[in-house]
Amino acid sequence: MPRNPPRQDPLPEAVELADRLHSAAIHLLRRLRKQDDRAGISAARLSALSVVVFAGPVTMGQLAAAEQVAPPTMTRLVAAMERDGLVERRADADDGRVVWIHARPKGTRLLHAARERRVATLATDLAALAPAERTLLAAAAGFIERLGSES
Repeated sequence: MPRNPPRQDPLPEAVELADRLHSAAIHLLRRLRKQDDRAGISAARLSALSVVVFAGPVTMGQLAAAEQVAPPTMTRLVAAMERDGLVERRADADDGRVVWIHARPKGTRLLHAARERRVATLATDLAALAPAERTLLAAAAGFIERLGSES
């Protein structure tokens, strides 16, 4: 059976860069999240709705796992979104114990509008940068996407 190579401690400059990227990402997302106030629902509901719209339909368990919350918490969030007409529950055709969460058109529209506001805010900020800075950020975005997709 193959052994995993011994794990080495990261280089000090990698730790420093990781710390800077972590802080920058949090501050950027916090600032962009201010646009979500206009969505009219909580950040937790908007986040769960995002999973349903972009990855759905999903089961309650899949949604709770994706959002890293306990099933009872997700049940309350889904119930509230259901009352608001954003999602609906549908029983599985083959297994009556399984319930699928589907986005309703209102939920999809709300989520896309919220995303468009965040993207527009960031695009305005990026447009103020020099072309060379935008080119550098475009390259960095590719690396960050690759890091985000690695398990």
